[in-house]
Formats: sequence, structure tokens, C-alpha cells
Amino acid sequence: MTERAEADGQRLTTRETAERLGVKPETVYAYVSRGQLSSSRIPGGRGSTFDAAEVDALARRTGRRETAPATGEPAVRTGITLIADNRYYFRGVDATELAARYAYEEVAEWLWTGELRPGVRFTAPEQAMAAARQAVGALPVHCGPTDRLRVAVVAAAAADPLRFDLSRETALGGARSLIPTLVAALPAAGGREHDARDPAGPATSSGLAAQLWPKLTARRPDEPSLAALNTALALLIDHDLAASTLAARVAASARAHPYAVVSAGLGVLEGPLHGAASGLAHRMLAEVLERGGAAPVVADHLRAGRRVPGLGHRLYTGEDPRARTLFGLLERVPQAGPALAAAQNVVATTARDVPLHANVDLALAVLSVASGMPAEAGETVFAISRTAGWIAHALEEYEERPLRMRPSGHYTGPRPPQPLPSP
Repeated sequence: MTERAEADGQRLTTRETAERLGVKPETVYAYVSRGQLSSSRIPGGRGSTFDAAEVDALARRTGRRETAPATGEPAVRTGITLIADNRYYFRGVDATELAARYAYEEVAEWLWTGELRPGVRFTAPEQAMAAARQAVGALPVHCGPTDRLRVAVVAAAAADPLRFDLSRETALGGARSLIPTLVAALPAAGGREHDARDPAGPATSSGLAAQLWPKLTARRPDEPSLAALNTALALLIDHDLAASTLAARVAASARAHPYAVVSAGLGVLEGPLHGAASGLAHRMLAEVLERGGAAPVVADHLRAGRRVPGLGHRLYTGEDPRARTLFGLLERVPQAGPALAAAQNVVATTARDVPLHANVDLALAVLSVASGMPAEAGETVFAISRTAGWIAHALEEYEERPLRMRPSGHYTGPRPPQPLPSP
């Protein structure tokens, strides 16, 4: 008789238990014989079932790495983001619908707590803001946005004497103040800040998107543009265990405080393969507009052996839902028409023989090109947004067994004993 979990969903089969523990089925029964795990027989069958809560508790005690059943790759239990069937969800709710309907801060709160707090806004403490601005102001002018954000995080951490308190409420309080502190620490585009309290400004100016806008461009914002920026921030908060998120969870597993967790995530963004792709797409779109078409630009990329940026995503076989949502909003931005047409031209030119879809990096590039932002603006949006996701994963990881993310090395060097080296 084939094993199956009991109808209440709280029991696991031997196979499911082995997968959750990251061990072989034989090891599961070894745990039973040692009294570390209890089992029950399936009525009328030959298999056994196991209590899911007991299995999870054993996994935390043993520090076993979980393994994704289909791929054999390391996996981590998380209740934050699910990506399935070309869609993604925050705590079970369609993330694109959340991002389209709510402000960035409201979506962040949902990710952190599972509660929706309409109208919530984050504020930066004066001491942390002053320390971050002073530290960032001391950097050379050629520094990029990630350099500035990394320095701002360290300065904000130094200004917070409670940073080592990892209790949930204290960590959340620090998160709510850190994100606006990072935005406040960035220099204004063109050397002149718009007053977010200006009564002539957009009605949504109290949100984080309005605070970030003057850091990205000297142009005054309008409602459709701010709506697109807010949605981009909300869409990018989390996307499962991306490289930076994994680094953040490793730091949290070592019980690093939330500021250090964010620093770990920002460190990964310094690499060219994660977070900076929108800058490549921005430069490509600018060149398409300058040269009057995508064909010569695409040809140059392919001739140089480079991938055409802004296309495809390994987690989606179809269209990136983040790009679809953002493109829909950008269609309402009057000045975005040429950049949108350029992006569509790139997709049509590149996907002539093989179906390809635009990803969120291309949509971010349309926003930055249309709004007169520099090429690195998308990277700034990504880093600010993802800070909330890193903190969500830290809060989740603090509830797990400390230092559980300790894989064993697979040694490939010379077999010992080897003679001592000589000069």
C-alpha cells in the first residue's frame, strides 16, 4: 500500500520526513529507534507517519540542512515568499496585487508581521539620520549608491544602542527607522531636494517613494510616476532565497543584529550578478533611443558575447509578474512612451525565434530612463526595497536553531599527510 499523509495534514510520510530532515529514510527509522522521533502506523497499511511539529523540532535540534526534493539543492524553510506557476506570493497573498494596492511601508509590515496596517509610515530618528548623513558625506564623490548605503547602515547601527537586542519588537522598531534613514542619507539628485511637505507636491508625498524620488532624479514627480516607483519598491521587497537574502539569513543564523544582516545583503549586491542588472538594461535602452532602434544594439551585445539585459528569469517560464505589473503602471506615465516602445522593440527583436519575456530589470530601466534618472537608480531602488525583505528573513531566522546554516566542506586538496613545505 502506498504511504500517504493523514487527512488532517499534520502527519508526514517517511519520505516527506526524510526530505524535511535532509536525511535518508533509513536514518528516519534510526531516529525512531533512539527515541528522538515517534511514529504511528497507517491504519490498514504498512507505512508509518510522523508528527510534522516533532519533525521540525528535531530538524532545529540537529541543525540538519533541508534539501529541495526535486533538485537536491540546499533549501530553507520559510513562510515569507512562494514562487509557483509564474506567480509569487507574500505570506500566501498575490504579491503583485499587494504592491499595486498598498504603499511600500504597508507591504513591508505585512511581510514582517502578517498584519496589514493601513497608512503606516516609517520615520528616521534624528540621531541616526545625522550620523548616516555625516558618514555618507565624507565619502569620495565617485562612490556608488551601494557604497553609500553600506556606510549609512554602519553609521545608523553605531547610533542605536539597542541594536544587539534581537527581541522581535526591538528588531522591528529598528527596521522601521533604518529604511528611511538610508533614504535620508543619500545625496539629492542635482544637489537640490524637493520638499516632501510641499502642498503643491503629489498627494502621496508622505510615503517612502516620495522621500526616495528626489534622491534619484532632479525632475519633479507626478502622481503616475510616484505610483510606479512605490509599486516597484513593493514588488522588489522579497523574491525567495536570492543570493543576498541567503547571505542575510546566514548572518541572522549567527545572531548578527538586523543592521549587520542588512550589511551582509548589501555586500552581495556589490557583485555584478545580483541587483545591478537594471543598470545594464538602462544603458541598453538609452542606446536604443539614441540609435533609433533595437536591432543594432541587440546585435552588438550578441557579437560581444553578452546576454541582452532585461530578458528572462530562471524562476519564471513565462512573463515575470513584476515586470507585467510595472509596465502596466508605466503606460500611465506620459513621458514613459519612448522608453516603453524601446523596451518592446528589444523584446520583439530578441525573441524572434525563441520566446523571451521582459523581466523586472527591464521595467525598472524604463522607469529610470523615462524619469531622467542615472543608470544606477534601479540598483538604489532594489537595495532600499530589499532591505525590508532581508529583515523579514532575519526575523524568521532568529526563531530557528542558531548557526544551523553550517554546511560541510567537500575537500578536494592533496590527501594528508603531506611533507612540510620548504623555502
